[in-house]
Amino acid sequence: MAEASNSVVPQPRSRVRAIKEYHPPLGDRNALRLDFNENTYECSPRVREVLSRIASGDITRYPEREPVEALVARQLGLKPEQLVLTNGVDEAIHVLFQAFLDAGDELLLPVPTYTMYEVYASSTDARVVSIQAADDLAFPFERLIEAITPRTKIIAIANPNSPSGSTCTREQILEIAKRAPHAVVLVDEAYYHFYGETVADLIGQVPNLALARTFSKAYGLAGLRIGVLAAPAGLMTWIRRVLSPYSVNSVALACLPAALDDSTYLDWYVGEVLAARTDFEAALDAAGVRRWPSYANFVLVEIGPKHAEFVRRMNAAGILVRDRSSDPGCDGRVRITIGTREQMRQAVTALNTTLAALRLEE
Repeated sequence: MAEASNSVVPQPRSRVRAIKEYHPPLGDRNALRLDFNENTYECSPRVREVLSRIASGDITRYPEREPVEALVARQLGLKPEQLVLTNGVDEAIHVLFQAFLDAGDELLLPVPTYTMYEVYASSTDARVVSIQAADDLAFPFERLIEAITPRTKIIAIANPNSPSGSTCTREQILEIAKRAPHAVVLVDEAYYHFYGETVADLIGQVPNLALARTFSKAYGLAGLRIGVLAAPAGLMTWIRRVLSPYSVNSVALACLPAALDDSTYLDWYVGEVLAARTDFEAALDAAGVRRWPSYANFVLVEIGPKHAEFVRRMNAAGILVRDRSSDPGCDGRVRITIGTREQMRQAVTALNTTLAALRLEE
């Protein structure tokens, strides 16, 4: 039946109408996926074993997250009451913002950074205050400190940051939390495994510090959508009030313990990425391509005015990369995910061919 036409239809809140739409780019997902910072290989063999044992009857029951939350809490050295599992790190960000951002509040956001911080904040009645990084894309610590006001309610820090790959030091995070005791300082450690430094041990010691992690990157569980949000128990009480008890599905909960238990696979994959990152950065340097130092599983590169054509030709060669030119201060820049060493050798071949063709056209 055709949709009814009526001049009077329900309208959303004005804040919703003002939200910028986010459309992830689509492409041949059978190509080498160096565009979304996912695990580019596969999940742990132990996860595949769990998937093979899940029966159809298991899907009929509502998921129970608490036993797995207790397991994750032990691994992070936290108490169960300091942690919740979420539907990816996106839900962690969303529920934190829903719990704490009110009319008149401000979210301090160093940019460029993960797009969804601004999207989720825009659905609240708070104001987003962007702090632009300099051309070196280093964490704008001094400018952020200067931007703190009594209205500051949340400060979101991706550490390492995307798309830059830059980091914020532990000392800087502690100073920010000290300067803004009235605000929640969210440290998003989505790329922790490729950096190796964390503030997880400070949860509960610093009363306004929150931590987010995802299992989409190193663990290779992006399709299962599972993440974690940790904070002092007092803050977590309010977060649980806006969190759906069933947002993490039963398949993800069944697979996560197996993924956590397979440290051999995790160490192998992280080691592959770190070695491949070093090799790929050397190839970029040899090709004369400007890059930014990265502590994550990706590298941001300067392509210039031909960035869109570069992305198109890399995609045509079977290598998906991500144009970040629309990010604040990133015009002409492209982000390339780091996979295994063999995968990145393929990427280097396509990169050199594409660059040579573009230079011939100049």
